[in-house]
Amino acid sequence: MSRLILFNKPYGVLSQFTDRGTESARSTLSDYITVPGVYPAGRLDRDSEGLLLLTDDGRLQARIADPRYKMAKTYLVQVEGAVSEEALNALRAGVTLKDGPTRPAQAEPAADPDLWPRDPPVRYRKSVPDCWLRLTIREGRNRQVRRMTAAVGHPTLRLVRESIGEWSLNDLQPGEWREVTV
Repeated sequence: MSRLILFNKPYGVLSQFTDRGTESARSTLSDYITVPGVYPAGRLDRDSEGLLLLTDDGRLQARIADPRYKMAKTYLVQVEGAVSEEALNALRAGVTLKDGPTRPAQAEPAADPDLWPRDPPVRYRKSVPDCWLRLTIREGRNRQVRRMTAAVGHPTLRLVRESIGEWSLNDLQPGEWREVTV
């Protein structure tokens, strides 16, 4: 039977078990997960938070991470500025990045979510408003969500992945994980 672990990756943690080639050790998955033989199915940038799936099943790992399977990944995204319908429509149509056009995304305004505090906190500027979006993509290029929101004029301030396919964070707090049956 395959193992699948749902992990709420905290801000500042690498999506790998070791940190090679740096002078100062950074936090990795091994600081939180001691289950042998599991590996991340996909990645989540060091400065992003939220759901990361780990499994010991190579086929399941491919089905989750490989863009050809088009598994939905949903993010709560705090962006700079008030997002217009025009910007949302651009995300919904797909935007052109340096590495080519993205697939269309589901994009909608989101209410201010009841999330855990981030350490360090997101910078706050009185003169620049911010808002939250819920963005669902079906591919996973490097820093894609951040690049997409920047392409429509709204840099990302905070990024939290809330679900991948049928799996979601639910009540997992940062640094917590649970194993589910596949």
